Amino acid sequence: MSGAPTRVFIARLAGIAVFDPTGDQVGKVRDVVVTLRIGRQPPRVLGLVVEVFGRRRVFLPMTRVTSLDAGQVITTGLVNMRRFEQRPTETLVLSELLDRKVTLIEDGSTVTVEDVAMEETRARDWLVSKVFVSRGGKGLRRRGEAFIVDWDAVTGFSLVEEGQGAANLLATFDKLRPADLAHVLHELSPKRRVEVAAALADERLADVLEELPEDDQVEILGKLEEERAADVLEAMDPDDAADLLSELPTEEAEKLLELMEPEEAGPVRRLLDYSEDTAGGMMTTEPVILGPDATVAEALARVRNPELSPALAAMVYVTRPPLETPTGKFLGIAHIQRLLRERPSELVSGVLDTGLEPIGPETPLSQVTLYLATYNLVAVPVVDEADHLLGAVSVDDVLDHLLPEDWRHGTPEGLSHGA
Repeated sequence: MSGAPTRVFIARLAGIAVFDPTGDQVGKVRDVVVTLRIGRQPPRVLGLVVEVFGRRRVFLPMTRVTSLDAGQVITTGLVNMRRFEQRPTETLVLSELLDRKVTLIEDGSTVTVEDVAMEETRARDWLVSKVFVSRGGKGLRRRGEAFIVDWDAVTGFSLVEEGQGAANLLATFDKLRPADLAHVLHELSPKRRVEVAAALADERLADVLEELPEDDQVEILGKLEEERAADVLEAMDPDDAADLLSELPTEEAEKLLELMEPEEAGPVRRLLDYSEDTAGGMMTTEPVILGPDATVAEALARVRNPELSPALAAMVYVTRPPLETPTGKFLGIAHIQRLLRERPSELVSGVLDTGLEPIGPETPLSQVTLYLATYNLVAVPVVDEADHLLGAVSVDDVLDHLLPEDWRHGTPEGLSHGA
């Protein structure tokens, strides 16, 4: 960040002006948004809360800040005018951290937070690194003192203290999305991670596992009782369960498959037959499938399922019976945009898009990506040599394979508030 000092005390940012690159003032800083992390890890600074004209408070990501110097903030361009809404994993420094009572680890004494300082790392992230604290003197004539300590020299800030029970942790994060809870779990110690995972319901744990890096998935699954592990695998999407099982030793994976219900294990076994970088290895075996005599109303009712990803809800796959994969002959797809324009009583067979050729399960990742991009699709049907529908590859399945292996370890910049 050009023009930025190495250390910025956050209380000094309150009320300073925010300018765009042309020198026009767009608002004033009212707070700083950070995400507290587990244990003594320093918080990551997400951005600023800026009050723009009209008293509207909006979010300005740190990635849009080019300068924090000379009593002003300069941004890279237009500020997103969507009203700021604090999320459960976010903390406001000025509103929530200052004046807090915390404990010095060195001597156990209680001190008051007067300010905190943030610093920019070599990776251009901003972290809260220092805490300016004060404590009163003892006796009538003893003056108090104020001093600066490292973030990890005090306790009382942490998102989750190591002594906090799993039940309390679960209550704290009950409303978090699976991806957000997965991020919290990833930063816990291995012992705490397993404790919390064991306390989650099967469905909730399955959703969270799907969002975790593979190493965390394997670690958590390996600490569960085998019967419980099989139940969690059953609750996962078949493609995600197959990906996880493929990371286990063959004997262990086979034991878990045998413990799963046959109707749940069958699709997973079929997916394990394909290489992970092919359409067969990436596809889900549970897209929305209807017979040709189904109505538009039935199709729309099916895609309203809140558990469907947006990509899978974007189209309905029409086949001859049976309607479970592998299905009868694949007939075509019905796009939701087309379904919304038709009368509810119309048959889906009358609105099929038959012009797009499905792909085979051995189609490599590069060709799947090219197909989706060429035809502006968010999903593509996968069929065998006899035109039986095997599943569908969605754009999020492709992204999982295109992004770096450690992409789940980070938090996307500026996504918290639609920046």
